[in-house]
Amino acid sequence: MIRLLLIGIGTGNPDHLTRAATKAMNEADLILLPRKGDAKSDLIDLRRTICAQVLTGPARIVEFDMPVRAAEPAYLDAVVNWHAAIADLWMEQAAIHLSGGGTMALLVWGDPSLYDSSLRIAARLGPQIDVHVIPGITSIQALTAAHGISLNRLAAPVLITTGRRLAQQGWPTGVDDVVVMLDGDCAFRVLPPQDLHIWWGAYLGMECEELAHGALGDVGPAIVERRAALRERHGWIMDVYLLRRATSEVN
Repeated sequence: MIRLLLIGIGTGNPDHLTRAATKAMNEADLILLPRKGDAKSDLIDLRRTICAQVLTGPARIVEFDMPVRAAEPAYLDAVVNWHAAIADLWMEQAAIHLSGGGTMALLVWGDPSLYDSSLRIAARLGPQIDVHVIPGITSIQALTAAHGISLNRLAAPVLITTGRRLAQQGWPTGVDDVVVMLDGDCAFRVLPPQDLHIWWGAYLGMECEELAHGALGDVGPAIVERRAALRERHGWIMDVYLLRRATSEVN
């Protein structure tokens, strides 16, 4: 039996690690660190830094190369095939390094339950893998903290969606507050900017954190330019934003 720990590590700041996360890392026999190519070397460097700062036990750290997701027209099919390839890699590393059983850990950005595929991948591993989740600080929490705002308005709902869905379907019905994640192309550009405000953040919690907020019509174009420049500078970008439609309700 192999125990798999999916450990939420927040948005890249080692100070975001919970005590439970630190304890779980030190319980592991094996910690897997995925490499995602030279352009995203900062991501594995942050994981290495976290390990160096909190590990006191004999956990073995093993790095592996993540498979590349195929650029297939059918997005969901491409993701499913990609997840299968990642699951095979996890099992391969477990077979090499934990042939007699033990505890394997993966460090997950944010929280494993929110727009992360680790749990879906783990579900492919079979009954011999005992999965445990250690929650972490999400990019949404880091965004609202950085801007000093509440996520929800008084007694009002908030919808969390993706840039792909926002671009394809426009503003969701029935809500006035929308958090957008996994947006590679600034999907807010498809929306009429009237009465919309945006709170945007990139590299949240890191030294290179970037923030912007204001009326969408005023700051939206600047965010598009700024985002492109940051991606060029760092080779990757992680960002999230809250869109809020003006209403007559009390905030």
